[in-house]
Amino acid sequence: MERSTKRALSFSVLIAAAVIFGMVVASSVNVTPRSEAQREAPARARSGSLILPSFADIADETMPSVVSITSTEIVKGSSRRFVSPFGGGSGNGDPFEFFFGPQQRRGDGQGDDEEHKEQQGGTGFVISDDGYIATNYHVIENADKVEVRLNNRERAIARIVGRDPATDLALLKIDVKQRLTPLALGDSDRLRVGEWVMAIGDPLNFDKSVTVGVVSAKGRYGLTGDAATRSFENFIQTDAAINSGNSGGPLINVNGEVIGINTAMFRPAQNIGFAVPINTLKNVLPQLREKGKVTRGFLGINIENIDSDKAAAFRLKSLDGAFVQSVEPGKPADRAGIRPGDAIVRVDEVPVKDTRDLIGYVSGKAPGSKVRLGVIRDGRDMTLTAALAERDVASTAGQSEPGKASSQDSRERIGISVTELTSQVRQMQGVQGSASGLLVVHVKEVSAAADAGIREGDIITEVNGRHITSTEEFGKIVSGARKGDYLKLYIQRSRPAVSFFALVKIEQ
Repeated sequence: MERSTKRALSFSVLIAAAVIFGMVVASSVNVTPRSEAQREAPARARSGSLILPSFADIADETMPSVVSITSTEIVKGSSRRFVSPFGGGSGNGDPFEFFFGPQQRRGDGQGDDEEHKEQQGGTGFVISDDGYIATNYHVIENADKVEVRLNNRERAIARIVGRDPATDLALLKIDVKQRLTPLALGDSDRLRVGEWVMAIGDPLNFDKSVTVGVVSAKGRYGLTGDAATRSFENFIQTDAAINSGNSGGPLINVNGEVIGINTAMFRPAQNIGFAVPINTLKNVLPQLREKGKVTRGFLGINIENIDSDKAAAFRLKSLDGAFVQSVEPGKPADRAGIRPGDAIVRVDEVPVKDTRDLIGYVSGKAPGSKVRLGVIRDGRDMTLTAALAERDVASTAGQSEPGKASSQDSRERIGISVTELTSQVRQMQGVQGSASGLLVVHVKEVSAAADAGIREGDIITEVNGRHITSTEEFGKIVSGARKGDYLKLYIQRSRPAVSFFALVKIEQ
């Protein structure tokens, strides 16, 4: 029995040795088949290097559909009109100077009363074979003549079909003998940060220049001070170089599809450029073709995204929704019963995750349409119906208006001093209008009030939903607040004319 066991063990060892030897031989001649996972592994995992797309092929395919644009304005006098890439402003603080730097002025003093031509260059791209071309609004703003130069050097005078200053987009039409090759329009909603992109245009008159980079960020906003366009800002940020003259040109993905319209650059930085998402163009294109302009639904509210402080102060269960900072009197939201402090979390059964969801949905509805707004107020759900008006080119926010010194508690606990709005105070402080409340006369630099953004000259009209006109009443509210509580101060400010909630957290 013992001899039989030894023989079995010896045989097993021999078999194992043979198997190991066979595996070594097979691997040395590369006979071992790869597993399915190995066959599907990405190229960079196999080779340790990244396989880049052929940018030369993309450029060859797309460049013939990119055009050069020259817009000419006939002006009188020596002062040059500054043109903003966002359709507004001039002189000091002009957004055009913010993005492109100070522009050269005529200063020779000659021919000040004579008419002369002001020209600027830009880029566009073909979107239909019958001659429709997309570009930026600021490229052709105020133009008396627009000329398009095609890739084959043929020139054509363009007709401006439609303009939309709010999104800085314009639609042109040229009549040429040959059929043009349009660029494919991609889906900017599917764009991911880090994707490769190519910008094509005429930067600084360098015809048909190509730059390559990645998508640096999405959803950039707050780039201009123009209230008429700020709520529509939704830029793609890229490090593909964009310079003056690139405006209106395509931002293209690795599939050769347009995913953005190059619009502006941030001059102090290196290669921080911005493009309008192509889906914005696709949304407004039908109206630009048919009506020459874009009409949008309008509620008449100032909204912000919800942060943790607002959620805690207004008893909101999540950070989803659009927080109503102010409501314009007489506008659709006001007539529907929307109040400052409401959180709009749904519109026509569509969830509102942030302000852009609400702006996009409402702007996409025709004026006169009715929308149902799901609102959270004081922790309660409610539904209100608003009949939309037409959005003006520019809309204004509320006015500001602000007596006896405030109590010691408000200075010590939150860092502000307030006074009642007597007629004497109004006259001394230059307060215009008829609104009632408390005028902020001092804000400690290091205080909860300063952290909440309150400034001297602001007017506090409400505290925790209660209209307030007495410094004594204000002092009682402040002194009665517990550590960790939020004071919801509704503020009116005159410069700029805005109304908003300041959430002051009691820290002591």
